Amino acid sequence: MSIDIKVNRIYRINDEEKNLKAFADIEINGSFLVKGIRVVRGKSGIFVGMPREKSKDNKWYETVRTLTPEVKEQLAAVVLSAYQGDEVIS
Repeated sequence: MSIDIKVNRIYRINDEEKNLKAFADIEINGSFLVKGIRVVRGKSGIFVGMPREKSKDNKWYETVRTLTPEVKEQLAAVVLSAYQGDEVIS
């Protein structure tokens, strides 16, 4: 399954000490906006994390999820491409 995903905005964090590298907002099919997607440096490299919030039990829970691995891979590819500067963000 392929959907139209476009990065609407990306905010890079220029601090080598931090693992959080950027926040991104994406547009899905020209009609749905998801804010707060994270680009994170992990032990195995850079990855895309979905928006999340801290609950009363002090654990973090995703507030948005992809339901198929294919859409998750597509979303990650689009966001990482924009983060690496391969795409022009308006």
